[in-house]
Amino acid sequence: MKTTIDGFDEHTVLHRLTHYLPAQNPLKDFVHHNTLHAFQHKNFHEALAKATTIFGYKTYLPLEDFRKRFNKSEINETVLDWVIEKEKGKENFSVWKDKLLNQNYHESVKARIGNLRANWKKEYSINLEKSTHSLLFRVLCSYLDQGIALWIFPEKATGFLAAIKALEQNTSQSLFSSTRVKELLFKNASITELLEIVVGKQELYEYYLFDQQFAHPGWSGMIATIEINPSSLLDTRPITFEELVKFELLLEIDVLDKKFNSNWSPLGLKVRAHEYKLFEPIKYNELFEVLSLWQKAFEWSFYDQVLASVKETEQVPVNSTPSFQGLFCMDDRECSFRRHIEHQDSKAETFGTAAFFNFEFYYQPVNGKFHTKLCPAPVTPKYLIKEEHRKKKHVKDFHYHKHSHSLLFGWIISQTLGFTSAFKLFLNIFRPSMSSATTSSFKHLHKKAKLHIENQNINDRESDLQVGFTIEEMTNRVEGLLKSIGLIKNFSSLIYVVGHGATSVNNTHYAGYDCGACCGRPSSVNAKVACFAANHPKVREMLKERGIEIPLETQFLPALHDTTRDEIQFYDEGILSEFNQKLHFQNQEIFSKALQNNAKERSRRFDTINSSDSLEKVHKNVKRRSLSLFEPRPELNHATNAMSVVGRRSMSKQLFLDRRSFLNSYDYQIDPSGDFLAVILGQVAPVAGGINLEYYFSRVDNQKLGAGSKLPHNVMGLIGVANGIDGDLRPGLPSQMIEVHDPIRLLVVAEHFPEIVKKAILKNPSTYEWFKNEWVKLVVVHPENKQLFVFEKEDFIHYQAIQKTNYVQNELEVDVETKENLPISILKTA
Repeated sequence: MKTTIDGFDEHTVLHRLTHYLPAQNPLKDFVHHNTLHAFQHKNFHEALAKATTIFGYKTYLPLEDFRKRFNKSEINETVLDWVIEKEKGKENFSVWKDKLLNQNYHESVKARIGNLRANWKKEYSINLEKSTHSLLFRVLCSYLDQGIALWIFPEKATGFLAAIKALEQNTSQSLFSSTRVKELLFKNASITELLEIVVGKQELYEYYLFDQQFAHPGWSGMIATIEINPSSLLDTRPITFEELVKFELLLEIDVLDKKFNSNWSPLGLKVRAHEYKLFEPIKYNELFEVLSLWQKAFEWSFYDQVLASVKETEQVPVNSTPSFQGLFCMDDRECSFRRHIEHQDSKAETFGTAAFFNFEFYYQPVNGKFHTKLCPAPVTPKYLIKEEHRKKKHVKDFHYHKHSHSLLFGWIISQTLGFTSAFKLFLNIFRPSMSSATTSSFKHLHKKAKLHIENQNINDRESDLQVGFTIEEMTNRVEGLLKSIGLIKNFSSLIYVVGHGATSVNNTHYAGYDCGACCGRPSSVNAKVACFAANHPKVREMLKERGIEIPLETQFLPALHDTTRDEIQFYDEGILSEFNQKLHFQNQEIFSKALQNNAKERSRRFDTINSSDSLEKVHKNVKRRSLSLFEPRPELNHATNAMSVVGRRSMSKQLFLDRRSFLNSYDYQIDPSGDFLAVILGQVAPVAGGINLEYYFSRVDNQKLGAGSKLPHNVMGLIGVANGIDGDLRPGLPSQMIEVHDPIRLLVVAEHFPEIVKKAILKNPSTYEWFKNEWVKLVVVHPENKQLFVFEKEDFIHYQAIQKTNYVQNELEVDVETKENLPISILKTA
């Protein structure tokens, strides 16, 4: 088989092609990422111009949108003037400001992608996409199906094309009508050989493959991702991207042979090859320059007020004896919850960290057939945590039992329980309630569940995974966790480790609402494991030898915060001492009030809730809203995320950040070399930055880079969503998750000396790329004099505030009348 011809290497081209396709995991492992990761080696604005020209993406807000925001003062004129003068010089200031404010531009861009294959319609009057996609998508969906289909795809274990061959050999019906195509299939024709038939000119082969696969980037990207990470499917299906391309080329040849009785010539003979260059340098377009200036002014209007507020905050003295302490996720949704807890109890101390809590493992619940990953997606754990057997079994619901699909049992259910189900559905319109169809974060781990956490026998293994952690392994992880957040002394008697998850119903993107650091799942198991390790006497002995002495009376208690319903559940309360039980009882009231206030703050963005109602009523409506079948926005999730603070809590404690900030605790005094900072920024860039950029691109181009409206979505094989039954898989986020989002790049504010931060980000080239090419913006706060330094052109530059700021807020309550983002404020509360 020929795979290389005259410089065309199909394997190299396929590798390059998969790099540009969406890299989205199946729905169960929904993890946010930079949508334009293929361009990340270039400067942000250069990359956006290139992505627009080649693939036709919208990468900025429309020009008119920027001008409207300017007229509403969302873009500050002083900041705009500063940006223009900085980028274009004083001598060109008036010319460029006039261009930004008044000049008209033709904003539609003709993409290069798709131009070559468009000639099928022009030269042969045939729509190849319409003729092949329906069958292609159905075969792929049937083969990859994870449980929706009643009949499984035959011969699935042998590989995709092997399964297609088995179908051709063993069934009376064929997927192909052309004898030539069947011969090509069974002789294992290479992609190069198939392209010789379809295209003819080898200089057009790469362009044609890009055109072909970007006609359905969702399916192509999903298969490329599954090939790289087969474990992303619970019921594995061996398939390669190469097999997909071959199969689609075979379908195209079959359609053409059938229509033209094999009397057709390759497309390349009908066109002039020199006119089709996909990746040649793009031409200068002034519109991109104007849009990039607007984008910078939009971002710095926010950045500047943040940095001015950070500089103005006063150092808050640390309580030597906190009433209690809490470890929360760095997630921006926990930002307001922590603030309300601290408002209810000024002596409470909270910390933020990635909520896998430094314990990476697979988890297997009782009667679970599969292992699920509970750590960041790029990590491959070597450990397994198993739930120990308990007497009480999960409640079964006959409506959702597999036998309900059978002819006899299904008919009996529909004629009996079906009527009750219909009545319940009718009642649920007016009084939404929990059901088996509800994805509840609290169902992930039973309140009384016991876990096999400690490994006492190194040979205790399952599927090449070690069951549990040894004492030393637990100690290493607890030490890393505590040092990374700066908690190595002044331990309170009771320390909460709070994971988070979400509750929703009728929501295909439910995994995107849970903890991203736990691969799109609730982090309750991680909280329980971390607390078990931190409470273990032998772990504490080893920690003491390493300089971390946790008092005997200190106990760690796991919990889970449901971010949709604003409820909390505590685990292992029976381990508490009598003193800590009393303290915990008092703290529950603090948590309860904080959750009510948090629900009210969130409710201001919910059109169906009157935020001026009492706390109790608002909270009740928020919880009810999470269960409604007709609510497409159960939680706005990370919408409006815009910044990440890496430093001591004193740097942000007095700031009202409007639920827009990731908060990662870090104490530079414990880390003079910046080693822990390197690890933290190595997580902040891809995790928080990935979340930010997926929201950014889904907001500016919801049709191509986002998922469109979720209302017409159909679940395809439990791996993705599509519009209708034959559509492409939709990558990105649906419009209901991003419509209130302001598309600005993440501002990372780190507390340390600039030279140490520079060393920290240089330790990992992939991390450095995020900051060097400005996919996220990095600012350093000098810990001694609070001077600000912006990272630009691979160096730290001293920064002075642009706007005159006077952001003061006298009360904690936010303005419930506005749905807009509020200015970053200095909280002047007791």
